[in-house]
Amino acid sequence: MNDPSRVRIIGPLAPHEEGLRAALEAHGYTPGTAALKLQLAVQLSRWMEGQNVDLGGLSAQRVEAFFRSRRKKVKFPYPTPLSLKVLMEHLGELGVLPAPQPAEPSALDVFLNWYRRYLLEERRLAEGTVARYVHVAGRFLCSCSSSDDLDLAAVTAAAASRFLIDQCSTQTAGWTRGVAVALRSLLRFLHLEGLIDAPLDQAVPTPRRGVEARLPKALTPAEFAALIASCDRSSVNGRRDRAVLLMLGKLGLRSGEVAGLQLDDVDWRRGELKVRGKGSRVDVLPLPVEVGRAVAEYVTKARPRVARGALFRSVLAPHGALDPVTVTGIVYRACERAGLPRAGAHRLRHTAATAMLRGGASLVEIAQVLRQKTPTATALYARVDRRALAGIAQPWPEGQR
Repeated sequence: MNDPSRVRIIGPLAPHEEGLRAALEAHGYTPGTAALKLQLAVQLSRWMEGQNVDLGGLSAQRVEAFFRSRRKKVKFPYPTPLSLKVLMEHLGELGVLPAPQPAEPSALDVFLNWYRRYLLEERRLAEGTVARYVHVAGRFLCSCSSSDDLDLAAVTAAAASRFLIDQCSTQTAGWTRGVAVALRSLLRFLHLEGLIDAPLDQAVPTPRRGVEARLPKALTPAEFAALIASCDRSSVNGRRDRAVLLMLGKLGLRSGEVAGLQLDDVDWRRGELKVRGKGSRVDVLPLPVEVGRAVAEYVTKARPRVARGALFRSVLAPHGALDPVTVTGIVYRACERAGLPRAGAHRLRHTAATAMLRGGASLVEIAQVLRQKTPTATALYARVDRRALAGIAQPWPEGQR
């Protein structure tokens, strides 16, 4: 049955049938998917009737009990409470569901919330940075204890070294350096608050930083052209992916910056783009003609009809905003289509910088486009061009060999 209008709900959910049908349509679900979700609501309503459960008793625990009973009968497709997300949100907006009962926070949860407030209010770090620091803190503290309880007595220099070594063995060098920075922040906080006796942050080693010894990896002009050409401009996915790739490869945006773009950030009359970067920094960049046309084609012909909010959205309902991981996935899939080795979103940032350098742009101009704070970060690109490298080289001392 692919027609949502033919699905009829009986039982406690029957009065909300039309509202649920309208909510599914508003979220952009296809008729077939909407009909399947309505049929699942029919099963839930029948189960509620058999269990003598009204809407006032439809808690998250009851929904999980429904799915447990359903899994005994249906093995595929595997049912999860996520399938009823739109229904529960719709009923929640109507105020007919019971108030959720908050779980008792653990000692670790209480500590991490305290640490989060410190990072936000006293250190004034960006939300994304705080999330990474808290994530690392939680993993490290869990590694120090054999149970879920918070055991600060087990926080030692040896425990910090073991945790960092474990990261080095499974993650990239860049990720490990970030873990080291976050780990030092946590240990400084613990010492500052008197929770540990010694300043253990000094015991965290600095992972070897090998990026300075390498040339920045960039796609050649032919490879980048193949990447763009791999996008099917007749499809919704193709138009969106082409605009995203051009944002990354022409403007040098980071994956998180592309994901954070809002529809209102595009100034069509001025041909400008507002970008929210690291450290809550906001910059306005000129929008190249090729990039602007790709974005306009996506917005007018492929973007879901949502007046405001995120510029780039999921193709599948409920058409949520893209996240940085999804942006990187767009680059991965384009590389596969173009027959190129897998490259991430940051490779296209290097591609944009290298193209500007070879086109005659100065390092100062590249730094302005990439929005880099320190000259040393941009000087890395001088290594791909000897003429630019000669501009920053110091003369050899006279009389020395």
